[in-house]
Amino acid sequence: MAIQYREWREGDDLALLEIWGDPETVQAGQFRGTLAPSGNSPWRRCVVAEDVVDGVAIPVAAGVVHEASLHPERLWAYIEVARDHRRSGVGSTLLAMLRREAEGSPSGVSKLRCKVEPGTPGAAFAEAAGLASIQRSQLVVVEPAPLKLPVFGDGSEEAASERIEDLATGSVELSDVVGRYYTSVHGWDSPGDLSVATVQRLFLDDLSGAHGAIVLRAPKASAFGQGVPASKKGRLQAFAVSYAQGSSDHPSDVFLGHEPELGADEARAAVRDLLALIAYQYPVLMELDDSMTAVRAVVEPLMESGKARRQGSETFVVADPA
Repeated sequence: MAIQYREWREGDDLALLEIWGDPETVQAGQFRGTLAPSGNSPWRRCVVAEDVVDGVAIPVAAGVVHEASLHPERLWAYIEVARDHRRSGVGSTLLAMLRREAEGSPSGVSKLRCKVEPGTPGAAFAEAAGLASIQRSQLVVVEPAPLKLPVFGDGSEEAASERIEDLATGSVELSDVVGRYYTSVHGWDSPGDLSVATVQRLFLDDLSGAHGAIVLRAPKASAFGQGVPASKKGRLQAFAVSYAQGSSDHPSDVFLGHEPELGADEARAAVRDLLALIAYQYPVLMELDDSMTAVRAVVEPLMESGKARRQGSETFVVADPA
């Protein structure tokens, strides 16, 4: 093989798709979308490997490294090589080139990260390159009526309405809790400073796909302490943001979390009660990271009992050592 390397050019995506075929993993399909011409806003460097056959250069592999506004402490990297060109040093050469480019990133960040599925060529390549797992994630479908519905106060509708509320996704209160929760469960890959406006844009506005939100509040008496008027709403304990309308055939895509200042037992109880409500009639789909301890404590027993199941493969975020 006579391999040569160059910058990404328009049209390379179509040429590579003909060589690569369908993506081997969900992550590959997502990361292919990051292959694009190099630029500085946002910062991105993309390199193509060509195999020269009878004087004709055919793109066979590509690699990209780019910064991210969310989780800015590492750069995302992705490399894909045509099956018949693997184990020939092409991927390793692309990685070395991307690392050199990363050393010149304007942010000064040069450590890399990527997502892989276990048992795949990508996972083996990442391990050989020295990238180690920093987080495991999985998509979980919770079947309808997995938990007994909670009873609030005296069991009346009035008591329930004090605890359960449909909240506008534009709520500053919701944005604040979502942002602090996301930060609290991503200490392994810091998301940086999440302002209310950033949380809105990434998780809660129409462009994010957010469909609606339901929250669980603390009882009024325990919400803010003594001397607080009874008309005050209880503090938000847990939230569920929906990104799709559920049905019996298609689960609702839900981001489920809790107030990060809650104690471990309170957090589990709040998550359990809200999950029982949102999954009472239709299944829900959630992304579950190992760092989401309260949600895991509720969902993993459901998986063991057959009331919830993993969808697809596990995903690992792998990265350069800290």
